[in-house]
Amino acid sequence: MTDLTTYQQYVGDVKLWANQIRQILLEQRSLDPNLEKVEIRIQNLINYLNGIQGEITDEMITAIKNEADLLYTHGSSILAEALERQERFNANTSVPIGGHSLPPLPYSYDALEPYISEEIMRLHHTKHHQSYVDGLNKAERMMANARNTGDFELIKHWEREAAFHGSGHYLHTIFWNVMSPRPKSMPTGKLLARINQDFSSFEAFKKHFTEAANKVEGVGWAILVWSPRSHRLEILQSERHQLMTQWDTIPLLVLDVWEHAYYLQYKNVKEDYVKNWWNVVNWAEVENRFNEASKLKWKPF
Repeated sequence: MTDLTTYQQYVGDVKLWANQIRQILLEQRSLDPNLEKVEIRIQNLINYLNGIQGEITDEMITAIKNEADLLYTHGSSILAEALERQERFNANTSVPIGGHSLPPLPYSYDALEPYISEEIMRLHHTKHHQSYVDGLNKAERMMANARNTGDFELIKHWEREAAFHGSGHYLHTIFWNVMSPRPKSMPTGKLLARINQDFSSFEAFKKHFTEAANKVEGVGWAILVWSPRSHRLEILQSERHQLMTQWDTIPLLVLDVWEHAYYLQYKNVKEDYVKNWWNVVNWAEVENRFNEASKLKWKPF
């Protein structure tokens, strides 16, 4: 039998370690999807430790130690590789071919509730967005292979894959950041002035954007863009991610109206999702994008 004081001290140490490493994995798991699996096992270990009652045996302590050691070794290895990969990315001035990664959310998965549920955000980010990252990386590697071998038989396919998955990756990266759990109620400063100039009022802009989102046919996006060519703001739709796109414009505010962005919560009532989405728009980020984009102006024609 294990001495009670020794057990309590050991379990306390394991709990402290488990909670600390779990927090690190929560912060870094966007670097590698396997980190989330380790985090779940660590949470299961914590739940097991919290639920222990009655007599404690040496066998139980051994089992706890073995699981903790395994998680430490496995989790540390994955995290070290992910951090090293991220450092290599940060050291480069450009993303390597086939080296795109899933960006972390700037808030927790449940932060946008009740307007967007935790379940939707988790699936949307870790499954759907990750699939676009994976698809873009594969398309880039296959096109690089075509250049290396001179075999361009399937180049049309991989160009389409790059357009679809790349647009999905880039638009979602904007999408996460133009939402916030504590947003301003409306834009201010130069962006508000520009909205008033180009749409007559903020309410007129909001109505136009809402209707554009509601009337996207099938799956796609509503997008507020800055047009360096016409020197004004415009509202566009994009079917899927890349169809009906007006190139030479810069996305400022984007709304995902694919069914996976709302169906689990709002079912087929897309209009309610669009209406509630306005409660989480991060106008500070949109303003920042506008301030940078408006510096770029091409000769108008």
